[in-house]
Amino acid sequence: MLYTAGIWVAKKGKERNFIAAWKEFAEWTSSNVVGAGNARLLQDIEKPERFISFGPWESVESIQQWRNKQEFKEFFAKAKELCESIQPNTLKSVVEVKK
Repeated sequence: MLYTAGIWVAKKGKERNFIAAWKEFAEWTSSNVVGAGNARLLQDIEKPERFISFGPWESVESIQQWRNKQEFKEFFAKAKELCESIQPNTLKSVVEVKK
């Protein structure tokens, strides 16, 4: 299983704007990009400007096509205005523990 994940640090006071922009982009991705799974955005309780996003993907090709789309580039430009730092990642699952 493949995942994309991001670590985002929003500028102080821009947290709500970032959440709204991320949600809009994630909804667009879900509706328009083949191979994308459900996406999640987590907010740090102790450091509310820090977020982690992640979601599963069917293939590396799907991820690459998504990242090459104009909408991705537009969202990333907007995120750069709202965030102090952004760390995008492409990950593979190596261990899964089920209950």
